[in-house]
Amino acid sequence: MNREFLSIVAKLSESSNILVVGHIMPDGDDISSVLSAKIGLERLGKNVLAGIDWRIPWYFYEFEEVNQILTYEQVKERGFRPEVVLIVDASSPDRVGQFQEFFDSTTVLLMDHHATNTLFGDHNWVDTKFGSTAQMVVRVNNELGVPYDEKLATLNLMGIATDTGFFRYSNADETVFSDATKLVSLGGKVHLVSRIFENKRIEQFKLLSTMVDHLRLELDDKIVYSYLSKEDYENNNCNEDDSGGFVGELRSLRGVELAIFLSEYDSGEVHISFRSKDWFDCSKLATMLGGGGHPRAAGCTIKGDLYVIVEEVIREAKNLFLTSLTSLNDSASK
Repeated sequence: MNREFLSIVAKLSESSNILVVGHIMPDGDDISSVLSAKIGLERLGKNVLAGIDWRIPWYFYEFEEVNQILTYEQVKERGFRPEVVLIVDASSPDRVGQFQEFFDSTTVLLMDHHATNTLFGDHNWVDTKFGSTAQMVVRVNNELGVPYDEKLATLNLMGIATDTGFFRYSNADETVFSDATKLVSLGGKVHLVSRIFENKRIEQFKLLSTMVDHLRLELDDKIVYSYLSKEDYENNNCNEDDSGGFVGELRSLRGVELAIFLSEYDSGEVHISFRSKDWFDCSKLATMLGGGGHPRAAGCTIKGDLYVIVEEVIREAKNLFLTSLTSLNDSASK
């Protein structure tokens, strides 16, 4: 077994007070990993707090356990002094927000599956072979002897299901299905996870319509992009949480290889999501723009004017796309 994995297990085993932290702009894998690790460690008698320095999208509160995740301010108010901080699913220090302040006073354990991880922990278990960080939590919990029931199995399953697009993406390999099967055998309920994303408000459909109005195609319809401004959200009585999954809708267009969705979270701050189908490496594009991620799913944040950023991002995307396509064709011809 990986030496860093064993080091993390040993540190967690010998520690009594543990802080589990996820990344800003949390997704299903992040929330799943934070809660699965927290609940698992608590079942071993540990004193554990969980934190994410960002607003959690409302639809995840279908699981009441999400209420256990605290903000940075709430953790500080409790005067909690962790012996170790377990970071899950975060590729760089800035991704944990204000929780970075704990790094100087405690041991940092890092578990992640992003190829762009900067290895910022004292112990770093980073393995890109996993389709989700939730699978890595399964292995830590199993090594520690954590007992599973329906609640924990379902929460842990959520990360695997969401980060593989409910087993539709290319990262849904044999290990993914094996891990999911094991969790289902322990009581995990896929239908409860899917219910999170089948709970939309009518305002979200109107917001989707606005996004479609902004839709544009480039390079013989191989690239699709769209955006939503802060004003678009406000006019539809929505916020950025309500556009979760919109980049996937763009990606689903026939003939498209690369989908790009730009979201103005606040005036002067734009969040950008990249998704590809078969060959384009989204992580290269995201890294060029200061972000990171996976080959088929990545993202970044850029400060500035939305419409200027749209032009800049699409220009960079087209350049890299053409360069990558040329390399792909050259390799195929050899």
